[in-house]
Amino acid sequence: MLNSDSMYNPEHLLMLAEQARKNAYCKYSGFAVGTALLTESGVIYTGCNIENSSYPVGICAERVAFGKALSDGHRKFKAIAIAGAPEQEKKTVFCPPCGMCRQFMSEFCEDDFEIILSDKIYQMKDLLPVRFEL
Repeated sequence: MLNSDSMYNPEHLLMLAEQARKNAYCKYSGFAVGTALLTESGVIYTGCNIENSSYPVGICAERVAFGKALSDGHRKFKAIAIAGAPEQEKKTVFCPPCGMCRQFMSEFCEDDFEIILSDKIYQMKDLLPVRFEL
């Protein structure tokens, strides 16, 4: 958890996501992902993917960051940066969130929530235009 005293800075979030990627446990896929999640109150949570030999038990980096933030009581979010690439590569590649993560994030984020990827900034409504809701 980091406190962000500065204004919202997408490049800074992407840099933090790239740093978090170094902590990924990805011995099965070899694909390391890191995230940096900004709450509306300015606190930043990072996450990385954590794999398991029983594939469904692993967890994506996005849900790790959200889990940390939610468990600290945060419920409003501004943006998330996602950085991913094969583990040995330093330069990240286009790495959008999987469908499960998109649905998970939609539970807590409005349509204008920003998703920062290597190519540009998307909004939740762009990546999940029709979400499941009860």
